[in-house]
Amino acid sequence: MTTTHRYIDALGHGPSDKRIDILRGIGRTGSISQAARDAGVSYKAAWQAIDTLGNLAGVALLERAVGGAGGGGATLTPQGSELLALADAMEAARREVQARFAAGGAALAQGPAPQRGAGPALGWLALRTSMRNQLPARVEQLEGDGPAARVWLGLGDKGRIAARVTQESVQLLGLAPGMPVIALCKATAVKVARAAPSAESGTGAQGSTNRLEGNVTRVARGDSGDEITLAVAPGLHLVGFAAPAEALRVRQRVAAWVDESSVVVALGG
Repeated sequence: MTTTHRYIDALGHGPSDKRIDILRGIGRTGSISQAARDAGVSYKAAWQAIDTLGNLAGVALLERAVGGAGGGGATLTPQGSELLALADAMEAARREVQARFAAGGAALAQGPAPQRGAGPALGWLALRTSMRNQLPARVEQLEGDGPAARVWLGLGDKGRIAARVTQESVQLLGLAPGMPVIALCKATAVKVARAAPSAESGTGAQGSTNRLEGNVTRVARGDSGDEITLAVAPGLHLVGFAAPAEALRVRQRVAAWVDESSVVVALGG
């Protein structure tokens, strides 16, 4: 396999993402539209999946014969077949590690058995991102039937936030109530200020922003803004920025806001 192909980048979405399923379906049926139907997504979402994989892999994955409204025929390039083979190998390895962990972890290390509760974190270890805020969440509700959807994410007993994503993303990720996910957002997208009494404990004006409260645990001063770390609840921290004029201090009660469009929904491996 040529080393210039960025296959690992393309597989960074994880096996729970439908993109690889769509590519596999095209290889099996020779049809993009049929692969989309088999995966339970729209034709548009299927093409978005292939475009994303191709961009990340840095190589063409399909050879397409145009066939009009039905979608035409399509075959995998040699690189597309290689990507599928690598995806299958990685999935087999992942299942083996998970099975060994479920058996008590003895085969993974000679030390003490893994602590209860560590298992759910394993799926997120491969997630590499510059986003400072990575919040374990669970899908509570999906709203909207237009091009975009609002996904309500529960943070346990620590509140909830919303993310605005496209309907294609909902389909490709297979988002549904009860699904465990990670809510991601940049620290620079989180605005922090002194907390004030508010009737809007969960969302901001017109539901367009998310609001969480907590106590300041760390402050890093800066000329253009102070980086603030706040504890929303035990075990759940959020990083954002406050204007210097706020002069926030450790243990002070603050509120943090982030717009729905700045929240990214991610799946584990």
